[in-house]
Amino acid sequence: MTDALSLAWADAWIRDAQAVLAEHRMELIDLDRAIGDGDHGENMDRGFKAVVAKLDEGGIDDVAGVLKLVASTLMSKVGGAAGPLYGTAFLRASKAIEGDVDANGVVALIEGALDGIVARGKATTGEKTMVDAWTPALEAAKAAAAAGETPAATLRAAADAAAKGAEATIPLQATKGRASYLGERSIGHQDPGATSTAYILNAAADAAEAV
Repeated sequence: MTDALSLAWADAWIRDAQAVLAEHRMELIDLDRAIGDGDHGENMDRGFKAVVAKLDEGGIDDVAGVLKLVASTLMSKVGGAAGPLYGTAFLRASKAIEGDVDANGVVALIEGALDGIVARGKATTGEKTMVDAWTPALEAAKAAAAAGETPAATLRAAADAAAKGAEATIPLQATKGRASYLGERSIGHQDPGATSTAYILNAAADAAEAV
């Protein structure tokens, strides 16, 4: 298991994320149909396919470059709230790291992404948004890195925490975004943005474990 994650990992991560988001497209559409516009699965699928097409063109030489490419592509190709939120997340993540990514770099990447989402969406935990997946992911990554875990193990801890965070949005009442218009009717549905976050972070961990 490597001590630092390189360009090969970042490339594999985004390709894995694209495959997973395509696989779960209908699930994300259904989740969003229950409490939002119903377009989250379609937007994420289209956005990440566009990112992979850009990756195929080559010319990227480090992890930050991959993250910047994801940011610019999602911002230009994805409508709704997801494009600006994920675009800002990946842009901030790209600025938070330099060179290959060790365990502390994983923390910095996730922290940058969360900061970007909070800055753009003005959301906090408990409002039934993707912040409810990114926040526990960051806490778990910090704990893993502090315990001396590898970058892959740090990402796995973050991904597992994000998945639990997404599931924990089910009993919440949405107080932010389009879902907040439903009031109590938003209770009982898993947040689509938190769910796609969990899939994206799981893809990052899978890619790191395969390096």
